[in-house]
Amino acid sequence: MDRNDVELEKEVPLHDGFFRMVRLHLRHRLFAGGWSPTMTREVVRHGTVAAIIPYDPVRDTVILIEQFRAAIFAAGDPQPWSISIAAGMIEPGESAEEMARRETLEETGCTVGRLEKASEFYSSPGGSSQHVTLFCGEISTEGAGGLYGVADESEDIKAFVKTADEAIAMADSGAIDNAVSILGLQWLARNRDSLRARWT
Repeated sequence: MDRNDVELEKEVPLHDGFFRMVRLHLRHRLFAGGWSPTMTREVVRHGTVAAIIPYDPVRDTVILIEQFRAAIFAAGDPQPWSISIAAGMIEPGESAEEMARRETLEETGCTVGRLEKASEFYSSPGGSSQHVTLFCGEISTEGAGGLYGVADESEDIKAFVKTADEAIAMADSGAIDNAVSILGLQWLARNRDSLRARWT
């Protein structure tokens, strides 16, 4: 089935801030035939995102970032600072590739060389429209690390270098707690040898 198997009866705006939320009144075709009753679903219209695994194939290292996350705080988590790979919203007129390069420089101070697309996915399709394009980007971690972020966006970001093995182990152990970064580092674990063969 596809979009032609859905009837949107009404869309009601609920909030229009950093994120937008709408209430959809819709029905869709059923696998057994016929149509569902009209249902209401609230959806966060999050926009499109790009994320990047900043990887140094020569040193076999990754640069990670740590920053405060309000949503983790709101969830009641005792540790609202989160470790992740670089990621951000794609601006109007900007490609996913351009955003990945820009955000890596803003959040880590590193310039990206070659880029390889790893995956595209919806991060939480039950309630968010957020679509993620995931890349692996070639960087140098020589002298990397420090404090970064865009002051006008209240960003306070610590960038630090880990070996690829250490970063992958952090994802496996739960030290990294967000899905985009876990998926990215699992992709790196599977593809690291072929990347190093091509990029060194």
